[in-house]
Amino acid sequence: MANKGRGLGSGKKLLDRRKRMRWKERLYKNRMLRLKERADPLKGSPQAKAIVLEKRQVTAKQPNSALRKCVRVQLVKNGRQVTAFAPRTGAIKIINEHDEVVIEPIGGTKGRSKGDLPAIRWQVIKVNDQSLNALVRGKIEKGRR
Repeated sequence: MANKGRGLGSGKKLLDRRKRMRWKERLYKNRMLRLKERADPLKGSPQAKAIVLEKRQVTAKQPNSALRKCVRVQLVKNGRQVTAFAPRTGAIKIINEHDEVVIEPIGGTKGRSKGDLPAIRWQVIKVNDQSLNALVRGKIEKGRR
Protein backbone atom coordinates (compact mmCIF):
# COMPACT_ATOMS: atom_id res chain seq x y z
CA MET A 1 0.00 0.00 0.00
CA ALA A 2 2.89 2.32 -0.63
CA ASN A 3 1.09 4.04 -3.55
CA LYS A 4 -1.76 5.42 -1.42
CA GLY A 5 -1.17 8.97 -0.15
CA ARG A 6 -1.45 9.53 3.59
CA GLY A 7 -0.43 13.18 3.91
CA LEU A 8 -2.47 16.29 4.66
CA GLY A 9 -2.98 17.22 0.98
CA SER A 10 -3.76 13.70 -0.27
CA GLY A 11 -7.59 13.97 -0.18
CA LYS A 12 -7.94 14.85 -3.88
CA LYS A 13 -5.69 12.00 -4.94
CA LEU A 14 -7.63 9.53 -2.77
CA LEU A 15 -10.95 10.68 -4.24
CA ASP A 16 -9.69 10.40 -7.82
CA ARG A 17 -8.24 6.96 -7.13
CA ARG A 18 -11.52 5.73 -5.60
CA LYS A 19 -13.48 7.14 -8.57
CA ARG A 20 -11.20 5.30 -11.02
CA MET A 21 -11.18 2.02 -9.10
CA ARG A 22 -14.97 1.87 -8.71
CA TRP A 23 -15.24 1.20 -12.45
CA LYS A 24 -13.56 -2.14 -11.84
CA GLU A 25 -16.53 -3.22 -9.66
CA ARG A 26 -19.07 -5.12 -11.77
CA LEU A 27 -22.23 -3.94 -9.97
CA TYR A 28 -21.15 -0.28 -10.05
CA LYS A 29 -20.36 -0.44 -13.76
CA ASN A 30 -23.71 -2.10 -14.57
CA ARG A 31 -25.57 0.52 -12.54
CA MET A 32 -23.78 3.51 -14.04
CA LEU A 33 -24.13 2.28 -17.63
CA ARG A 34 -27.79 1.35 -16.91
CA LEU A 35 -27.34 -2.08 -18.48
CA LYS A 36 -30.31 -3.64 -16.67
CA GLU A 37 -32.77 -1.07 -18.01
CA ARG A 38 -31.42 -1.43 -21.55
CA ALA A 39 -31.72 -5.22 -21.60
CA ASP A 40 -34.96 -5.43 -19.59
CA PRO A 41 -38.13 -5.71 -21.74
CA LEU A 42 -40.02 -3.79 -19.01
CA LYS A 43 -37.36 -1.02 -19.22
CA GLY A 44 -36.92 -0.91 -15.44
CA SER A 45 -40.61 -0.41 -14.61
CA PRO A 46 -42.13 -2.57 -11.85
CA GLN A 47 -45.12 -3.77 -13.91
CA ALA A 48 -46.33 -3.75 -17.52
CA LYS A 49 -49.49 -4.48 -19.50
CA ALA A 50 -49.43 -7.24 -22.08
CA ILE A 51 -51.69 -9.20 -24.42
CA VAL A 52 -51.81 -13.01 -24.16
CA LEU A 53 -50.68 -14.70 -27.39
CA GLU A 54 -50.77 -18.35 -26.32
CA LYS A 55 -50.83 -20.67 -23.34
CA ARG A 56 -47.94 -23.06 -22.93
CA GLN A 57 -46.46 -25.56 -20.50
CA VAL A 58 -42.81 -25.41 -19.49
CA THR A 59 -41.03 -28.42 -18.06
CA ALA A 60 -39.33 -27.86 -14.71
CA LYS A 61 -35.58 -28.21 -14.36
CA GLN A 62 -33.98 -31.25 -12.73
CA PRO A 63 -34.50 -32.83 -10.20
CA ASN A 64 -38.19 -31.75 -10.39
CA SER A 65 -40.56 -33.02 -13.04
CA ALA A 66 -43.66 -30.96 -13.67
CA LEU A 67 -45.38 -29.00 -16.39
CA ARG A 68 -45.50 -25.39 -15.16
CA LYS A 69 -48.35 -23.38 -16.65
CA CYS A 70 -47.15 -20.25 -18.48
CA VAL A 71 -48.42 -17.77 -21.06
CA ARG A 72 -46.63 -16.14 -23.97
CA VAL A 73 -47.44 -12.43 -23.92
CA GLN A 74 -46.66 -9.35 -26.01
CA LEU A 75 -45.95 -6.13 -24.13
CA VAL A 76 -48.14 -3.17 -25.02
CA LYS A 77 -45.41 -0.57 -24.44
CA ASN A 78 -42.80 -1.88 -26.89
CA GLY A 79 -44.16 -5.01 -28.60
CA ARG A 80 -41.57 -7.37 -27.12
CA GLN A 81 -42.64 -10.93 -26.38
CA VAL A 82 -41.91 -12.68 -23.09
CA THR A 83 -43.09 -15.81 -21.29
CA ALA A 84 -44.84 -15.21 -17.96
CA PHE A 85 -45.66 -17.73 -15.24
CA ALA A 86 -49.27 -18.18 -14.11
CA PRO A 87 -49.03 -18.71 -10.32
CA ARG A 88 -51.50 -20.77 -8.20
CA THR A 89 -53.46 -23.89 -9.10
CA GLY A 90 -56.11 -23.33 -11.75
CA ALA A 91 -54.90 -19.85 -12.76
CA ILE A 92 -54.25 -20.94 -16.35
CA LYS A 93 -57.97 -21.81 -16.77
CA ILE A 94 -58.92 -18.19 -16.06
CA ILE A 95 -56.47 -16.69 -18.55
CA ASN A 96 -57.56 -16.84 -22.20
CA GLU A 97 -55.89 -15.78 -25.43
CA HIS A 98 -56.20 -12.05 -26.25
CA ASP A 99 -56.80 -11.19 -22.59
CA GLU A 100 -55.03 -8.11 -21.24
CA VAL A 101 -52.76 -9.07 -18.35
CA VAL A 102 -50.41 -7.19 -16.05
CA ILE A 103 -47.02 -8.84 -15.47
CA GLU A 104 -44.29 -8.18 -12.94
CA PRO A 105 -40.79 -9.59 -12.39
CA ILE A 106 -40.76 -12.75 -10.27
CA GLY A 107 -37.68 -11.54 -8.43
CA GLY A 108 -35.46 -14.13 -6.88
CA THR A 109 -31.79 -13.41 -6.36
CA LYS A 110 -30.44 -10.80 -8.78
CA GLY A 111 -33.82 -10.54 -10.55
CA ARG A 112 -33.35 -13.70 -12.56
CA SER A 113 -35.64 -16.70 -12.97
CA LYS A 114 -36.72 -18.29 -9.72
CA GLY A 115 -36.90 -21.91 -8.67
CA ASP A 116 -37.16 -24.62 -11.30
CA LEU A 117 -38.47 -22.36 -14.10
CA PRO A 118 -35.80 -22.01 -16.79
CA ALA A 119 -35.55 -18.50 -18.30
CA ILE A 120 -38.95 -17.33 -17.02
CA ARG A 121 -38.56 -14.04 -15.18
CA TRP A 122 -42.11 -12.68 -15.07
CA GLN A 123 -45.45 -13.65 -13.54
CA VAL A 124 -49.05 -12.67 -14.18
CA ILE A 125 -50.75 -10.66 -11.41
CA LYS A 126 -53.89 -9.26 -13.10
CA VAL A 127 -56.26 -10.40 -15.84
CA ASN A 128 -58.49 -7.77 -17.49
CA ASP A 129 -57.79 -5.34 -14.60
CA GLN A 130 -58.84 -7.88 -11.96
CA SER A 131 -56.54 -9.58 -9.47
CA LEU A 132 -55.57 -13.09 -10.56
CA ASN A 133 -55.32 -14.13 -6.91
CA ALA A 134 -58.94 -13.08 -6.21
CA LEU A 135 -60.15 -14.74 -9.41
CA VAL A 136 -58.51 -18.06 -8.51
CA ARG A 137 -59.91 -17.98 -4.97
CA GLY A 138 -63.41 -17.28 -6.31
CA LYS A 139 -63.77 -13.89 -4.58
CA ILE A 140 -64.69 -12.15 -7.85
CA GLU A 141 -65.83 -13.23 -11.31
CA LYS A 142 -63.95 -12.51 -14.48
CA GLY A 143 -65.10 -9.37 -16.27
CA ARG A 144 -66.12 -9.31 -19.92
CA ARG A 145 -63.98 -7.40 -22.40
